[in-house]
Amino acid sequence: MKLVNVRKGQFVYYQNKLHKVYSVKAFFKQSIHLIRLENFKQQLSTAKEIDFYKPKHLDSFVYNQKRYTLNKDTKAKVGDYILVINPKPDSMDHHHLNAIEIVSSVERNGVISNLSNGIRHNEYWVMVPGLEDGATIIDLQDPNAEMAEELESQLAETDLPETYTARIGDVYQKNGSDPILQAMVVSIQGQNVYLGGNLKVEMDILTNNEKWTYMLNMMD
Repeated sequence: MKLVNVRKGQFVYYQNKLHKVYSVKAFFKQSIHLIRLENFKQQLSTAKEIDFYKPKHLDSFVYNQKRYTLNKDTKAKVGDYILVINPKPDSMDHHHLNAIEIVSSVERNGVISNLSNGIRHNEYWVMVPGLEDGATIIDLQDPNAEMAEELESQLAETDLPETYTARIGDVYQKNGSDPILQAMVVSIQGQNVYLGGNLKVEMDILTNNEKWTYMLNMMD
């Protein structure tokens, strides 16, 4: 489905793969900033190049190189990823449609996320790790095109892998840290990235999805 009004957070298909709208810059020719959910690769596009998709119960997709299944009946636990499907933020909260956040604590009426948002239980679905029974895989708009895409990838042997380069304002979360460690990029010098809290990390380590997870950019 083509979109008339594109909004931040919407799930869309671009070049056959599932993306999420990261931001919309109305005055630019390629005004829509997308992030591919499977690997956080960033893309610029126009509205006519994307197709809208509304997530459903038991939809399954790869997020940051790991598969999850949306389940509206599962109760959230600390450490779970959740997808905000019905955002009703209070004045102190900043979650939005299809925001993906991590549960930091579970309360009677909702959860507190890693971004300090209070999200009621009827505002989100849990992203259950793995492929659940009866799930629908939604990574590709046209699954039949996958074989052709893989062949094209194999032929492009000389292409260098595309990776995301950190920029000032990016917020990263260290995988496996307890308690949860999040920090914002405050300066970059060559391959050295300086984070809040006097942390210094090399660029290739920070952009390694197995070690750090990109969350958002505070300046967008």
